[in-house]
Amino acid sequence: MPPTADFYTAGESERILGSLIKKAGNRERLVLTGKFTNSIDPSDPNASGNGRKHIIRAVEASLKRLGTDYLDLYLLHTWDRITPVEEVVRTLDDLVRAGKIRHGGLSDVPAWYAARAQSYAESHAMSPLVTVQLPYSLVNRAIEAEFVPMAQHLGMGITVWSPVAGGLLTGKYRRSADGLSGTGRLTNPDAVSGIPVGEREWKVIEALESVAAEIGRPMAQVAINWVATQPGVASVVIGASSAAQVESNVAALEFEIPADARRRLDEAGAIPPAAPYSMFTPEYQSWIVNPGLGIGDKPAGYREPVFNGPRT
Repeated sequence: MPPTADFYTAGESERILGSLIKKAGNRERLVLTGKFTNSIDPSDPNASGNGRKHIIRAVEASLKRLGTDYLDLYLLHTWDRITPVEEVVRTLDDLVRAGKIRHGGLSDVPAWYAARAQSYAESHAMSPLVTVQLPYSLVNRAIEAEFVPMAQHLGMGITVWSPVAGGLLTGKYRRSADGLSGTGRLTNPDAVSGIPVGEREWKVIEALESVAAEIGRPMAQVAINWVATQPGVASVVIGASSAAQVESNVAALEFEIPADARRRLDEAGAIPPAAPYSMFTPEYQSWIVNPGLGIGDKPAGYREPVFNGPRT
């Protein structure tokens, strides 16, 4: 599934991909994905955002650069915080009906926005949004509380980007006096993809390194495999700088992480549920139905709740 966007290298990536597809002559064997939102012409106020005018202009321009008459999947690249969701959904539906795209989807939007979009499409018999693209990895698990159940309940597959956290989970970075050391684009010792690199992250890396050694697989393959087999995940966007790296990443789907090893990976990067999700855990529910338990019997991290009325 070759993914691209008009914003990448100001459209040049689309021209390159289009020429490669033409040379291979395999357009119908591909699921071609494009994205819109960001501007490639800062001087034009109509050349960005998620409004109807820009969406239509953007898809026409992308189709021309790619040398094709339709996209299999067309995604809103990021939430612009201005355009009504109804306008986006209706425009994508119009493009589906016109044959310009086969399916519409979302990328990097709040969970409530995605839920609103899908519910609006369903209630008005429009083409449903088939995916929501989000960052997700062993060290970035923020989507689990809201996005995963939302996608599962509303029929949207999750497309994951940054499954190896910008390279942090490949094994090429190590602790140093400055925070981290290694060759690559992660030069900030304090953050990777907006995630602080602290004790929790190094704990995850240590667990990943241990599991990878046990099963005889590269750390990157194990990290990608873990993400690809998580609940709600439909596909994973991988990045590579060589053919060998592509082959290695694809090989991440050729094995199964043993149950005990998977449990260790899950526990290493687990995020304690915040309220109100902490109220829906088995530990909390057990305490609710057994009010005689003392505070020492409650799960670590839980605080005594304040009730305005009797327990029901």
